[in-house]
Amino acid sequence: MYRIREVDPQDEEVADTLAELHQLTFCDGTRVPDFGQGYWWIAFRGLKPIAFAGVVSSTHVANAGYLCRVGVVMPHCGHGLQVRLTRALEARARRSGWKAIVSDTTDNHFSANNFIRQGYRLFEPASPWAWQHTLYWRKQLV
Repeated sequence: MYRIREVDPQDEEVADTLAELHQLTFCDGTRVPDFGQGYWWIAFRGLKPIAFAGVVSSTHVANAGYLCRVGVVMPHCGHGLQVRLTRALEARARRSGWKAIVSDTTDNHFSANNFIRQGYRLFEPASPWAWQHTLYWRKQLV
């Protein structure tokens, strides 16, 4: 059984765990985010942390959160954790008064399909913030 909880990244142990999960899931493929910004979640299998997610205030879309990271450690992929973590951060975004969540994917069809299943739609931001072949996603929160 998996358990997801919102965590306080100001806690040194939590920040270390987030950094370890980031390394396990992204290797050196992308920079480590500033865990001191936004809201963060960790998924556990028993006492073992096996996935994480984070959302920060978007700097590119007004009144929106930016889903900046979701990572699931192998062999826990395929158990719906990315979807469950995204639902948790969407609920937090609503409570924070944001009207939308935006994100992006680059060469990751698994994440793109998860966004589609969860009601995210492709959009073209006024100022693209990633690579030329990046897909941008937005979900209006009601």
